[in-house]
Amino acid sequence: MTLSHTEDGSGFPDAVARSADRVIQSTPRGANETFDSPSRTAEDARRAAGSMLDAAGDRVASLSDRGAEAIRGTTHAVRERARHASDATLGYIRHEPLKALLIAAATGAVVMALISLMRNSRH
Repeated sequence: MTLSHTEDGSGFPDAVARSADRVIQSTPRGANETFDSPSRTAEDARRAAGSMLDAAGDRVASLSDRGAEAIRGTTHAVRERARHASDATLGYIRHEPLKALLIAAATGAVVMALISLMRNSRH
């Protein structure tokens, strides 16, 4: 910035005053721009974070829904297998009652033997 002054220096104080006025007038505008920039940046960051959180929430909800659906499907399949096994067992008992009774007795004897062995091994 060039300060104009007369040969005797009498214009120098006026030039300094004008320059100071220009600096003072431009300072609030520059300060506002300086302070607005971080606030805009913070607002942009807040918006971006909000968008990211919304997207993450949507993804979690989607994964949760898919997990719940998978559990329902697995539960249904297990129920169907159990029903089928029960039906097959009842059918076998109806057609072969003596064999079913002998198998049940043998299974009971094996279970009792295992319980007895486990008791004795603890003592």
